[in-house]
Amino acid sequence: MIKHVIDILDLSVDEIDGLIKCADDIIANPEKYAHKCSGKKLATLFFEPSTRTRLSFEAAMYELGGNVLGFSEAQSSSAAKGESVADTAKTVSCYADIIAMRHPKEGAPMVAAQNASIPVINAGDGGHFHPTQTLADLLTIHREKGRLDNLTVGFCGDLKFGRTVHSLIGALARYSGLKVVLISPEELKLPSYVKNDVLKKGGIEYVQTASLEEHMPELDILYMTRVQRERFFNEEDYLRLKDSYILTPEKLAGAKSDLSIMHPLPRVNEISVEIDKDPRACYFKQVLNGKYIRMALILKLLKEAGTID
Repeated sequence: MIKHVIDILDLSVDEIDGLIKCADDIIANPEKYAHKCSGKKLATLFFEPSTRTRLSFEAAMYELGGNVLGFSEAQSSSAAKGESVADTAKTVSCYADIIAMRHPKEGAPMVAAQNASIPVINAGDGGHFHPTQTLADLLTIHREKGRLDNLTVGFCGDLKFGRTVHSLIGALARYSGLKVVLISPEELKLPSYVKNDVLKKGGIEYVQTASLEEHMPELDILYMTRVQRERFFNEEDYLRLKDSYILTPEKLAGAKSDLSIMHPLPRVNEISVEIDKDPRACYFKQVLNGKYIRMALILKLLKEAGTID
């Protein structure tokens, strides 16, 4: 049976730990993996703009010795002619060995997975899921902290539409000793279904607040997010909320010396560029870790599909 990764919860804790171990080995021994996917093709089906995720998938496949085909916007595909996601998935299955799909509509990668005869990786679907960003986040946390348990994690900014936040909370909730601090304006609070289905159901300790500074001293991880213009229905609401939280050196005054500052990027202005020089800034490390964890995931899915040894 073909395994797909649409949601981070499609992977067990043991599988995530295995991917992190594999990524660590890729980082330590890149030459060992340079030809693992020789002759194999990754199709990148990006119906929505992307820089990091698309290039990361492409770099991952190239560094495994494979090839890449695909498109970077819907207008470059037959979707512009009205072709369904299901038909696109069936068609691309004839050309490639694995698919990475980003789509603005929630559930589109699931439809692709139901119709493809090769593994499908969700590279982001609207405000829904972004599992490989979550894997990049988990690898970063593990490499910075040496663990994924017993952490206090602050999520700041757009917690309503932030698919990276929803996925990371769901993933970390399966490790013990998690405490979550949810920092946002009232209009961008974490959706109740995430609070009920993940935090409350899992007995996870959490705090909701509008103050970043108040809780800064207790954080092991600060996960900043941008207010996403593309998720708003009107420009007025976006402009009113877009500068709600801007991280500056002054706001880090009370932070731990080993705080890890993360951000899924792209950054607009919610982290001052002055923070880039701070050794606690990890967001560009996340970018690099994203390539390594995607290499590990591609290897895992192709092995389970019987396409590579």
